[in-house]
Amino acid sequence: MLHFIKPLFLLFFFFSITAGNAQNEAYSDAAESQISDTTFVKLRDYSNDFVYDMKYATEDNFLKAKVYDCAECMLRLKTVKALIAANNDFLKKGFRIKLYDCYRPLDIQKRMWAIVSNPSYVADPKKGSIHNRGGAVDISLVDITGKEVDMGTSFDFFGIQASHNFKQLSKEILSKRAYLKSTMIKNGFNSFDSEWWHYNLKTGLKDKVANEKWKCD
Repeated sequence: MLHFIKPLFLLFFFFSITAGNAQNEAYSDAAESQISDTTFVKLRDYSNDFVYDMKYATEDNFLKAKVYDCAECMLRLKTVKALIAANNDFLKKGFRIKLYDCYRPLDIQKRMWAIVSNPSYVADPKKGSIHNRGGAVDISLVDITGKEVDMGTSFDFFGIQASHNFKQLSKEILSKRAYLKSTMIKNGFNSFDSEWWHYNLKTGLKDKVANEKWKCD
């Protein structure tokens, strides 16, 4: 009887070790497949619920020059997560986010600075901006029909009227700006006083300036 039990015990021990190793390999593979929150990713790969009008991939901007090779919204993963959460809130009310600009590689910042070397309009690439850190977005809202919501000025309008503090606008416009601002703040962003369209992820302010590039499809 004892001779029979010993082989059974060895067989059980063998399968236990094998199963344990397989389980550890599975956990290891899962850990390796996880992406860091600071990794740069394409927003399109995580959601189809956004509208894009990437101004700097065209000449329809204050620079009057195309500085991006292609229209793509890249951001750090944590910014993508927060932006999708905000967009989900807007969707519940019949709106969605329209994007004008996202992550901006440092080389693009240098191109912009070469065209307009004025810190009132373009951040000095020696210091970099939150756009160069992957934590900023320039946005507006569109309604259920795809029509852009009237926010009082166009994107990249550099007058006082673009400021959150400017109150000489209709109640409807002020209400829409306030709605945009409160929803973004609720989802982890800070507003920028002089530009109603600009939002920074709070947890992205200390990330390093980056020069990540992407391939155009």
